[in-house]
Amino acid sequence: MTSDDLTPSGSPPPEPGAQPPAANPPPPITGAQPPLIGSPANAPAPATDDLRMPLIEHLKELRGRLIRSVIAIGVGFMLAYFAADWLFAALTWPLRAAAHGRNGNVLLIGTGVGEAFFTKIKVALIAGLFLASPAVFYEIWKFIAPGLYDTERRMAKPFVFFATLFFIAGGYFCWAVVFKIGYAFFLSQYASIGVTPTIRISEYLAFSAKLLIAFAITFEMPIFAFFLTRLGLIDHHMMIRYVRYAVLAIFILAVALTPPDMVSPFLLAIPLLLLYGLSVGVSYFFRARPAEAAAIAGPPTL
Repeated sequence: MTSDDLTPSGSPPPEPGAQPPAANPPPPITGAQPPLIGSPANAPAPATDDLRMPLIEHLKELRGRLIRSVIAIGVGFMLAYFAADWLFAALTWPLRAAAHGRNGNVLLIGTGVGEAFFTKIKVALIAGLFLASPAVFYEIWKFIAPGLYDTERRMAKPFVFFATLFFIAGGYFCWAVVFKIGYAFFLSQYASIGVTPTIRISEYLAFSAKLLIAFAITFEMPIFAFFLTRLGLIDHHMMIRYVRYAVLAIFILAVALTPPDMVSPFLLAIPLLLLYGLSVGVSYFFRARPAEAAAIAGPPTL
């Protein structure tokens, strides 16, 4: 017998007329067998707690970041409350300056027993938010840093600095420019009908606080552009291509975030358009290079 006469398994071929050996019967299906596709045969099924742990850990971290942010705002509130009288005078200065510039008079009144006290608390809370903004932005950065590259994680200080700078710049622009122009327009409407304005301090504070926060948040547009660019969701080409839709969205946002009048939306939309142009530059500067884009996309599949 030669090697050519052997079967692939190495055994001699069966004799002519012989019955082939009986095959072993398949094992009974009991439900304890591992899946045929997916995990190896000796890999245990993942426990439900193991699947939930990443989400639970993220929620725990988010809770800790929120608690620390609230504590920072509370510390800023306590510091600002000692200067609440000066802060309220500074907050009402644009209104009084607009009235003095028109040789008019405006009277701020309180109609409740505790309205002055609660006004000071609200003013201190708004100022505390601005004072605590570096700590809040740092907690935001620490929460999202695990999803960034190692080189990007080292940008914590620039992120906190520029995010705080744009946030405070938005509030200052609102106080120094928007309030001055907006209140002069509103007081002129009183003068046109021959009425002396008498304004409740709670209504004035609610109006001013809404504008301050709206401008402070919308001035963060370059920061949003940085993150969306690094995530690969946008680039400068797309921002230029969709500039018409961006202009429409900016005016819709300005109308939604500002009080219902004809001046405030334009006062918010104009700086937002300038910030959009700055965001295009940020997206171009921090765009993904070819090597980074290939690393994000991964190796090609065959």
